Amino acid sequence: MLLLVAMYFHSNQLSAIIDLVCSTLGMKIVIKPSSLSRMKTIFTQEIFTEQVVTAHAVRVPVTSTLSANITGFLPIHCIYQLLRSRAFTKHKVSIKDWIYTQICETTTPLHQQLLPLIDVYINSIITPASKSSPEATNKPITEQEILKVFQGQPVENSRVKHYTITAQLLMLYYVLSYEEALLANSKSLAAMRRKPRSYSSALMDQIPIKYLIRQAQGLQQELGGLHSALLRLLATNYPHLCIVDDWICEEEITGTDALLRRMLLTSSAKTHSPKQLQEAYSLLQSNHTQVMQILEQLTLLSASDLIPYAEVLTSNMSQLLNVGVPRRILQTVSKLWMTLNTVMPRRLWVMTVNALQPSWKLVRKHNYKQNDLMIDPLIVLRCDARIQRCPPLMDITLHMLNGYLLASKAYLNSYLKETADQDMKTSPNNAAALAGQVETMEVTREELKNALLAAQDSAAVQILLEICLPSEEEKDQTSTGSEAPEGENSLLCNLREVQCLICCLLHQMFIADPNIAKLVHFQGYPCQLLPLTVAGIPSMHICLDFIPELIAQPELEKQIFAIQLLSHLCIQYALPKSLSVARLAINVMGTLLTVLTQAKRFTFFMPTLPCLVSFCQAFPPLYEEIMSLLIQVGQVCASNVATQTRDVDPIVTRLQQLKEKPKEICGTYKSSSLIVVSVKDAESLDPDVQICHRVESTIIDIINMSVTGI
Repeated sequence: MLLLVAMYFHSNQLSAIIDLVCSTLGMKIVIKPSSLSRMKTIFTQEIFTEQVVTAHAVRVPVTSTLSANITGFLPIHCIYQLLRSRAFTKHKVSIKDWIYTQICETTTPLHQQLLPLIDVYINSIITPASKSSPEATNKPITEQEILKVFQGQPVENSRVKHYTITAQLLMLYYVLSYEEALLANSKSLAAMRRKPRSYSSALMDQIPIKYLIRQAQGLQQELGGLHSALLRLLATNYPHLCIVDDWICEEEITGTDALLRRMLLTSSAKTHSPKQLQEAYSLLQSNHTQVMQILEQLTLLSASDLIPYAEVLTSNMSQLLNVGVPRRILQTVSKLWMTLNTVMPRRLWVMTVNALQPSWKLVRKHNYKQNDLMIDPLIVLRCDARIQRCPPLMDITLHMLNGYLLASKAYLNSYLKETADQDMKTSPNNAAALAGQVETMEVTREELKNALLAAQDSAAVQILLEICLPSEEEKDQTSTGSEAPEGENSLLCNLREVQCLICCLLHQMFIADPNIAKLVHFQGYPCQLLPLTVAGIPSMHICLDFIPELIAQPELEKQIFAIQLLSHLCIQYALPKSLSVARLAINVMGTLLTVLTQAKRFTFFMPTLPCLVSFCQAFPPLYEEIMSLLIQVGQVCASNVATQTRDVDPIVTRLQQLKEKPKEICGTYKSSSLIVVSVKDAESLDPDVQICHRVESTIIDIINMSVTGI
């Protein structure tokens, strides 16, 4: 009590002293603050000097099993006040051990003074007590001490808990807050000689962050604001652990249905050890039943109970790619993987990536670490090629890719702030020049980081789009018209399912950052994927915003791609905005007709003329403009070959008749294929003649479409 009174006197908190006295006596006493001046002098100068207070406070025992149920003024209040006044750093008294011990001696419900205590302690580690003594800071908790708190967690394959869940959550809060404070103060720390260091990635990998967050979610009433504070820190520093799909999956796993299923858990299910599962996997090629039975019984276990089986499940994933493995086994393994993902995502991802490496790499297998995958997320896609046609495992791969792309962004942001002191070291001594050059270097580093992230995301999208392309075998199967049986090994069925999974991920990426969609479409991709992307990615409508800019590019290939993309978007999204962009595209085509050479005219109009059919189908008011453009194209091409032996005047005349009397003539041409020469003959024709035939076939398609409505 006297210690707390002395601290209040030192910090001149006289009203707090009055409240303390009234609370201790249990009665309301009127005390004037002015009457305490003499007592303040006695306490601060004779009985309890500041140095005596700090030396005595650190020897006060911590409160055992501290919780909100323990009321009154406690040692934690004394330490908090001394930390706020920076008394410990001023007199070089170490308070680290006391705070560490008090954190370990906590339980629920959470005491309201613990979070402010940790915050002010972190501030005393990073911010010096005064400018005159920049090295006067407290010491952080060591990594070994932090690891002791988390020993015995299920993630370490042990059920023994040496510390309460409250102590573990508080230690997690300390670590995350400490790392965030380091990044927030990176500029001021860059000038310090002995600046505090961040905790190693090896330490962070051993902390079961996701498991602890799940535990905190179920104890929100007892933990007060700790759960929301942890979620905020997690979203900032570990966005890959805050994926929306994961939260939805957790609701399904921890819901009522899951509890009812666990009520059916038999004693035989609990006796299956990881060793028995490994033995069943070794007989997978000859006996599917045993593996299936064990896996089905494992689905009844909770996520924490599944942790010992994680190594066996991931290491044998490559066996599931062999021919003849039932689809049910694949789906069950995927379900178990998603369950484990709710408690140990980071460790599980590393194990899975290493297990799914290509078979030719197994001889000199590379064991990737968490840091490797955050630096280069595309490692996830360097997996066995058979995964690209195995939807359950492809779903897992896409989930990891999305997570590591988010982790890479957070990693580069933190790396940029951590290395800010390099700008200071390489700058001149002049203060004005120093400020200007540092600011310029910061902007440059930020731009380089954004460029790297954009290149990384676009590369991932391009690889995924390439996976959507059918293989030669699948093309042959489609061209011959032979349909594969609708069974587990149907390549066509697997391809379609993989395409749907990829489109879902691309939709999320485009919504999160529309600039990725713009970059990918400016880079371009095979036009045969346009029907898939436009129909399968709901966010493709954002492309209407930048198609005018894409059409304005000087490269002919980009202009062709833009018009082809627009033709599919107009059918999918018949909006006023699509109409205006389509009208712009028609005007651009008319302009290019007058400026392109013969070779470029052939290259441009042969793939873009069929797009006009889609424009007419989506927007009938464009019929007149499109028909005028087609006649103009035919006339220009006909004039270029007028001196040649081939007479194209009948074609031009026929085009004019088709424009003026479409209904009378459309019956003559049931299909555009009747008036188009064979491919072999077309290749031998003059390019302008080929364009004339393409114009005629386009007009016939428009007429047939308007008559039949298809």
